[in-house]
Amino acid sequence: MSARITLYSRPGCHLCDDARAVIEAVCSETGEAYEEVSIAGDPGLEERFGNEIPVTFVDGRQHDFWRVSAERLRAALSGG
Repeated sequence: MSARITLYSRPGCHLCDDARAVIEAVCSETGEAYEEVSIAGDPGLEERFGNEIPVTFVDGRQHDFWRVSAERLRAALSGG
């Protein structure tokens, strides 16, 4: 199964921990998968996302940053 959700994060980030918990709960409900990409050590990702992590993408498009709303994530996954 290909992941529809991508979470860009950094180790030790408490907002990333919160976002991961929301994403995992929504994925558990919907049967979707997610992948997590650490920006640590990647200069390009650090430059792009360094001040906005966690950043979530759904189907390859940026969806949220800093906080993840379960309602908004469910709506995005259902096409709404």
